[in-house]
Amino acid sequence: MKPQINTDEHRFYLDDKNIENKIPKSSFSKKIFFLSAFICVHLWLIFLTSCSSPPIDMRTLAPVDSLIYIETNDLGRTLESLTENNTFRGLAQTATDFSPLRDVQVAIVVTGFEASEKQLTDENSVLNFKPRFVAIADTHFWESQTKTLTEETLGSFINRTYGGEVDLEVSAKYDGAWYEWTSVDGRSVYAYVEGSQIFFGNDETAIEKCLTVKRGEAENLLKSENLTKAISVKTEKDIAFGYIAPEGIAQIANIIGVSTAIETTEEEGGRSFIAGVLPEILRNTTQEITWTSQKIENAIEDKLYITMKPEVSSVLVESIKPTAEISNNFAEFISPEPSSVTLYNVQNPQVAWRSLIVLTSKNADELSGNIILQFSESLLEDYGIKQAEEFLSAVGSEILTAQFDDEGERSVAVVKIKDLEKLKKAIGGEINFGAQPEKLNDAEVWKSADETLAAAFVGDVLILGDIESVEVCLQAKKDGQNFAKKPAFQRFSKSKAAATTYGEDLETGGNLVELLGIPKQQPDEISPNFITETTFTKKGVERRTISDFGILGSILEQVEE
Repeated sequence: MKPQINTDEHRFYLDDKNIENKIPKSSFSKKIFFLSAFICVHLWLIFLTSCSSPPIDMRTLAPVDSLIYIETNDLGRTLESLTENNTFRGLAQTATDFSPLRDVQVAIVVTGFEASEKQLTDENSVLNFKPRFVAIADTHFWESQTKTLTEETLGSFINRTYGGEVDLEVSAKYDGAWYEWTSVDGRSVYAYVEGSQIFFGNDETAIEKCLTVKRGEAENLLKSENLTKAISVKTEKDIAFGYIAPEGIAQIANIIGVSTAIETTEEEGGRSFIAGVLPEILRNTTQEITWTSQKIENAIEDKLYITMKPEVSSVLVESIKPTAEISNNFAEFISPEPSSVTLYNVQNPQVAWRSLIVLTSKNADELSGNIILQFSESLLEDYGIKQAEEFLSAVGSEILTAQFDDEGERSVAVVKIKDLEKLKKAIGGEINFGAQPEKLNDAEVWKSADETLAAAFVGDVLILGDIESVEVCLQAKKDGQNFAKKPAFQRFSKSKAAATTYGEDLETGGNLVELLGIPKQQPDEISPNFITETTFTKKGVERRTISDFGILGSILEQVEE
């Protein structure tokens, strides 16, 4: 095991004055000094090497039926990667020194989920989903140091998270030590330390399950053929790897269904429909998800490989094909500070849309499938489109959508016109195209009777959305101050994916800086953003995201909250 040096207590100064004061004056004495130092240093390195343990395959400590598995083989390097970007430097005075955590291996397994309801008022409540997880760490330290790390560092974090006054009980168990922290309100977390390894989690049974695997009394994840195949995408440059098993997809689908239902509508019937049909569709189409994270320049690159069932992926890859060339001219109509921008680039938008709708309906029960088909035409009503398929048959291969607020109430769609009359018909009766249009910045603009929607025609381009956003787009084109002038547009414009999204990420960073460093009293003005590319392959869907903090940053920020 490798002993650790506290760099705050052991500092070595090698400036010229210190050397002159400490080295004897005679040439012979200097030779003896340097020879002694050389021998001591090399003996110390040999000692360190002999006490260190080689890396292990963390899958050997995880149950074979784990729903979710995440690992990093160098915790120090991974955390350092999150602090080496302009956003962190702009928000943080200093970053924590994570060098003592170099080569520390960590794996997180989720064995299940628990749902609980918290009543806020007589009429409103919040549904919470808690994963039963175990974080397994091999520190490669001595056992005494691992216990100190558990009791002091981990204990301090738990005490802060639970608001203080946390009670700790330590007892002997098996060949190690068992820790139980209990908060004032009765919540408990647990840890087991043996040798250089820590098993920490929020469920005692889940930890016991991992310990059974450690003792060789139950199968580990090396027996999972699916994970063995999935982990083949991992490279030496990756700072993290994750995997969601088919059983995990099934349970997460239920959570997504309930969460989406609550966020989408307040109507009880609508919530019931979404919560029932969405999990079924996800379970019937998605097999597993693999994730890798890598440091590139001053950013984090996350890749998600979503493996679909063959009959699903074969349809998607054939119907959602990107065009070879993208003009990106639509970016000139978008103001320079959008909340998000997505460019859809498909050879035939109508075919792509129809394939998605048919696949969705086929993977639901018969009644739900028919309802989906019946209401699919109205799915683009937020943009004022009454007949979705008719609209998509009358536009070009590039469709750009933009949002100008976090709620999505201010949004536009920008398309190239192929069939003007079809477009007007698809937009429907809210906008009376028989009336005289307004002239605004070289555009002909029609508005709805209630002054909420507008359709602006500039040459062969249509801008459709709420009135305020449409007017902003026309002004951006006229002034030349638009999204195409942003530095991030260069990366956005080079994408050849079927869908490319640019978005602002103003929330991630604040809490993360408090966790990984010391915040500045007066932080710099920053505009963090991300770009996500979505492509369809023979195996399913691949999503590549480049951002400052990546998925890991989002996970850590939730922990800090």
